[in-house]
Amino acid sequence: MRQINFVIMFVMCLALVLFGLENSQPTEIRIISGVELQAPLCVILMLSMGLGALLAWVINVWMGLQAMLLERRGLKTIRHQEAQIKTLEKDLQEYKVELQVQRRLIPAAVEASPTPVSEAP
Repeated sequence: MRQINFVIMFVMCLALVLFGLENSQPTEIRIISGVELQAPLCVILMLSMGLGALLAWVINVWMGLQAMLLERRGLKTIRHQEAQIKTLEKDLQEYKVELQVQRRLIPAAVEASPTPVSEAP
């Protein structure tokens, strides 16, 4: 993949050099009314492309930071949910033990309590 990227960048740079050689005539640029610059067309276009690349890079970094923040929030939520699951599992185990103890006590309580003898009519 690196070789492909290198070839693409090399071809683009070569195209920019050839473009610069063919478009060296001076051109006037009006930035704001009253402010004018005069430079070769190739320089102006290369600066424009460089500015576009810089803006694309800044936007990419910004989006990467946003994704990292979202990922951190997600990890924090997952940690909170894992802690909650552990607490619930602990409670479940305690309830199971309590239920087993109660099941053992029920037959003993039934045997100890006097059962009323019902008379048949």
